[in-house]
Amino acid sequence: MTLPLADKVEWQPRVAREEDIPALEVLIPVSVRTLQAAHYSPAQMEAALGSVFGVDRQLIRDGTYFVVEHEGRIVGCGGWSKRKSLYGGDNNRAEPDPELDPTRDAARVRAFFVHPQWARRGIGRSIMSACERAIVQAGFRKVDIVATLAGEPLYAAFGYTVVERYDITMRDGLRLPVVRMTRNT
Repeated sequence: MTLPLADKVEWQPRVAREEDIPALEVLIPVSVRTLQAAHYSPAQMEAALGSVFGVDRQLIRDGTYFVVEHEGRIVGCGGWSKRKSLYGGDNNRAEPDPELDPTRDAARVRAFFVHPQWARRGIGRSIMSACERAIVQAGFRKVDIVATLAGEPLYAAFGYTVVERYDITMRDGLRLPVVRMTRNT
């Protein structure tokens, strides 16, 4: 298959649907194990799958999660949230994720994953642009991101600044370095 050049494709993100979940559950580990490998050890990536890197069905139910398709196959995903959680899949969430107040809270950008064969082709940028438009329409004045080390350059290109670097504690005492970033809308 010949892959299109980034400057010749105008990606059109669409809102994710419940029936996309099985494809997302396949895409996320493939994306993580390849695109995060330069920044995290195999043990860190495996520990993060599900707890940090995973499908959050609440984002899909809220209509704030997007996918990009090529020839009917999902090649990228990502979204934003009007909920308290900063990151992670919903498989370990025991309680409801409360909504944020756009007049005082920051929206969250969450869970961006691109298939490695489609990386660096503008998919993440197209999803980020869709998120930012929706965040402004929802009335949020600020956006927070807990970025992976691999994702930091994308968000920096959109004008997000680093607030702090810290580690997320995971199972078996493993830690995942991340970057909290922010920007006003």
